[in-house]
Amino acid sequence: MKKLIVLLVALSAGSIMSFGQCDKKVILTSSKTEYLGADSSVQRSEDEITTVEFDKNTITIIPGSDDHRMAGKITAYTCNWPVLFKEGKTVIKVVLSDVSGENKNLTITITGKGGKVNLLAEIDDTPDKKIHLLADKFEAKN
Repeated sequence: MKKLIVLLVALSAGSIMSFGQCDKKVILTSSKTEYLGADSSVQRSEDEITTVEFDKNTITIIPGSDDHRMAGKITAYTCNWPVLFKEGKTVIKVVLSDVSGENKNLTITITGKGGKVNLLAEIDDTPDKKIHLLADKFEAKN
């Protein structure tokens, strides 16, 4: 019985820790953007600072400069980070609008493994084009 109670307490603590990040506004910053083809091979890359800021409801992406800012409303959000900002996964479905007002449906997957965090964005209408970011920083916004 004691082992069962210890197991339940440990699982509860892990769940609370993983939801701690999921309820916060988070910022991911990357210094390189890779544009991938259908087979996930790199078609081209850009050295630029990209910032992705999101919570459970909204997302803002600033690739390179504020002139190309995109923002959107999140339509689906799943999040599980057993080790905060290092090990876990977030999947975001979003309707993203750019500065011209054009809307795109995206699926954004953020994964952490071995302390490295990656973001993969796929435009639903063009699954053969993907964008990959390796996070330089991934942290809660103060």
